[in-house]
Amino acid sequence: MQQPPPPFRSNLLAPRHWLAWLGLGVIALVAQLPYRWLLALGRFIGWIAEQVLGERRRVAARNIALCFPELDEGARAALLAANLRDSGVMLMEFALAWMGSARAIGRIPLTIEGLEHLTAAREAGHGVLLVGAHFSHLELCARLVSQRIRIAGMYRVHADAAFEWAIKRSRLRYADAMFSKDELRQTLRYLKNGGTVWYAPDQDMRGKDVVFAPFFGVAAATITATHHLARLSGAKVMPFFHRRLEHGGYAIRLEPPLGNFPTSNPVADTSRINAVIERMVREAPTQYLWLHKRFKTRPPGEAEVYG
Repeated sequence: MQQPPPPFRSNLLAPRHWLAWLGLGVIALVAQLPYRWLLALGRFIGWIAEQVLGERRRVAARNIALCFPELDEGARAALLAANLRDSGVMLMEFALAWMGSARAIGRIPLTIEGLEHLTAAREAGHGVLLVGAHFSHLELCARLVSQRIRIAGMYRVHADAAFEWAIKRSRLRYADAMFSKDELRQTLRYLKNGGTVWYAPDQDMRGKDVVFAPFFGVAAATITATHHLARLSGAKVMPFFHRRLEHGGYAIRLEPPLGNFPTSNPVADTSRINAVIERMVREAPTQYLWLHKRFKTRPPGEAEVYG
């Protein structure tokens, strides 16, 4: 069932939201540019980011050092530089995903592998959890795949109410529904009715349903939502990988459902999901969101890694 768009409220026009509306206007204008121009502009912005980013550059460098200890200093520096440049392209891809026309989205080169796995699960009466990761193009690829299949998404509510209203409204132009982390009951109902939900459980989100599971050999605070959603809904869990191709366009891969999932052990299941995401990241490490403090929360007794 299609979720209705959020209602507009007059208090969204209050002065405290004017900066958000200005940002949304810029996003809408940028999204009108041709795809090739967007990529070029994104690379230019990424080049600027590479020169000026301070704290986030340090975070990304620390993450890369932790996750790729086998690389020498030069190789890690090259990966960091490429990743910072990719961050500019990410901004353009978010703009296109949120505000781009259906015609513009339809022109983007795209290959999708593994749709037969999703079809088989649906024909067997199962809902599907598409488990992905925070690559720079996650939002755009979610919209691209929605051209072929009906999906819903799980997301974090934006702090500014005007921005939240506009972006959720934009997402609901192509998604069946958007569920926040507090809408577990609605998510389960959608899955039990045979729906397909995309989400990425690879960020440090504090809460009670968090365990420490290895990610690139480092203990990472990870939500156990994949285990619980699959257990409570009977949904199949499918890895959902996407990457940007060198000359533009995207390749999306839906893998077969994970066998023997979930088990009775949420820690083991969460560790398995982290291993799947790690494998994805190793395929396209420059396109992953290394700017995020993935290892901010440490196990008791361990020192902070970003100090």
